[in-house]
Amino acid sequence: MPKPRNVVVAQSGGPSPVINNSLRGIVETCAEMPDTFSTVYAALHGIEGVLKEELIDLSAQPREEIALLRTTPAAGVIGTCRYKLKPSQTEDYERIIDVFRAHDVGYFFYIGGNDSMDTAHKVSRLAAERGLELVATGVPKTIDNDVGDSEFRLIDHTPGYGSVARYWALMVQCANEENEGSSPADPVLVLQAMGRKIGFIPAAARLADPDREMPLQIYMPEAGLTLPELADRVNDLLRERGRALVVVSEGLDVGDIGAVRDAFGHVSFSASEMSVEQIVVNYLNKVGLRARGAARGNIPGTDQRHNMVYASVVDLDEAYNVGRHAVIVAAESGTGYMATILRRPGPLYSVYYDKVPLDLVANSERTFPARWLAPSKVDVTDDFVRYARPLIGEDWPTVPLVGGIQRFARIRRIMAPKRLPEYVPQAYRKS
Repeated sequence: MPKPRNVVVAQSGGPSPVINNSLRGIVETCAEMPDTFSTVYAALHGIEGVLKEELIDLSAQPREEIALLRTTPAAGVIGTCRYKLKPSQTEDYERIIDVFRAHDVGYFFYIGGNDSMDTAHKVSRLAAERGLELVATGVPKTIDNDVGDSEFRLIDHTPGYGSVARYWALMVQCANEENEGSSPADPVLVLQAMGRKIGFIPAAARLADPDREMPLQIYMPEAGLTLPELADRVNDLLRERGRALVVVSEGLDVGDIGAVRDAFGHVSFSASEMSVEQIVVNYLNKVGLRARGAARGNIPGTDQRHNMVYASVVDLDEAYNVGRHAVIVAAESGTGYMATILRRPGPLYSVYYDKVPLDLVANSERTFPARWLAPSKVDVTDDFVRYARPLIGEDWPTVPLVGGIQRFARIRRIMAPKRLPEYVPQAYRKS
């Protein structure tokens, strides 16, 4: 019988409120299978931690701290990164294999989005080429809901999306109260949602008002509307209702925003010179509103991806279960798969967990279905509402409080002894 092998789990890309619950699912399930899995290490700050041989011993942590990962948001526990493994960085690839070999790592779980699945796929292939018996398994995560295909055959939705959708449903409700109360002076409130070039997050604003009672317009990048068209539609709504809630995607094309890009080539909107929200507010006030007062704006920023109080309990449970399922996939099916969540047909919401080949999801990017964009181009259809509504759940998460503040997991930096020379990742070396 083969001896149990060590495990490395890592995270990459933007955090989410539920990412640590997938981590908990992996750690706890590995502990239940001691004949297959030995020590579980976490690479500090994703693949960078592997390159630097910075491995946290999660098996040595108190069980109660691992349990608290359920309601510990973002990625502060083991860190994340945006380090892109490019084909030319051959030394980085060899270093990964060297680190895994030095620490008898037989299983690698990578939690993340499209680019993370690409990394897991490349590591799986390279290990096979180098004769290292390594099982690499992907665990999906992204608030954008852009992993997979637009027909939802590979994955129905990604852990993280349900929580940010709930955030927007509840936040828009509160914003509507603000706008209604202050509309004589501030008739337009512009809210900027995350989502880069895909509209799933701003679309979730409709969940706040499925019966369409609010004066709400949603501007997604898929609509292709210009600033003048936006201003005309907002003023039409002002003439009709006297006020307007305007949700804009951070990926809405408003011209040059002085974009700053990360290592993956994605625009870092919160780090760019201008925000879409500010450009829209300035433009509306410049061309003039068909009502007294001015447009104002609000950018929640990273709060929408690290606020645990707004997290969806459905999302928390599914993030945990997909982490657990990833371990089963690794143990039973071997390398080269991503654990996935698929929806069962029928009027009642339920899901099941399966696997898909990593090469199908590596660098995949679903689009927002055109059929879910309303003919007005400033709303979504009821079919989208039926898709997204179950994901936000029915209840509040239970977050333990100590001394009036949230009690998050405290993972001690118990590091595996380094066995290799110090290493600087290739992308960080001075030429």
